[in-house]
Amino acid sequence: MGYRKVIVLQNLSIAFPEKSDQEKKQISKKFYRNFTDNFIETIKLISAGENFINKHYSINVEVLDKLYEQNKKCQAHLGHNFNWELANNGMALLTPYKFLSVYMPITNKVIDRLFLKLRTKTGAVMLPATEMRTAMLPYRDQKYLLALVADQNPGVPSKAYWFNFFGRPTPFVKGPEKAARANDCAVLFAHIIKIKRGQYVAHLDLATTEPRILPQAELTKIYIQYLERVIKANPEMWLWTHRRWKHQWKPEYGEIIA
Repeated sequence: MGYRKVIVLQNLSIAFPEKSDQEKKQISKKFYRNFTDNFIETIKLISAGENFINKHYSINVEVLDKLYEQNKKCQAHLGHNFNWELANNGMALLTPYKFLSVYMPITNKVIDRLFLKLRTKTGAVMLPATEMRTAMLPYRDQKYLLALVADQNPGVPSKAYWFNFFGRPTPFVKGPEKAARANDCAVLFAHIIKIKRGQYVAHLDLATTEPRILPQAELTKIYIQYLERVIKANPEMWLWTHRRWKHQWKPEYGEIIA
């Protein structure tokens, strides 16, 4: 329960300077409850079947059905939002699309194999972030739904887009926007709400069907505004142990876009 407690409270202070210490502690308490549930639910997913997943996860999949009929490739941009493991399994069951999901390989090979087995059990195709260009080649001419956790910390902040996120200069990876433009994908933003313990409802919001007509960095800007709104609405659902503000902006990185 004390895992990265200092980081959690520091992040909450950055995001919600107007809240009292007591309010931030309450958010922290709810967050750790969700964090623990996420861990327990992930273990359960190792043995869970399709009926269990469908009972505990739902989404407004009809927006994807329309895009599928229009022969559009799609990208879904999600933040570090509980419970992403359940959502990964559920999406592969609920959409007609070939469901592709990007992941970061785990150094421990045994754990990596375990998570790959868990994440692919309902038909999802996992693409390693370290080999994305090669991994995407077999699917580039197919209709697919590519899921991206788009609030990742960039490895090289000098090559990132810099935006004001919760009022502080923050780097965001360029990859999701670049991929959408290059492959002419419809882009959807996603977030997950916890209705009650073990019960999740995901929401897909169509951002654009023509990312190429948007100015550079505009799609990322719209996503960041969306992400900030959904975090403020349900702050206990975001991964506050994530060190989102560890990089400091420098003038040589270029302008802060917004």
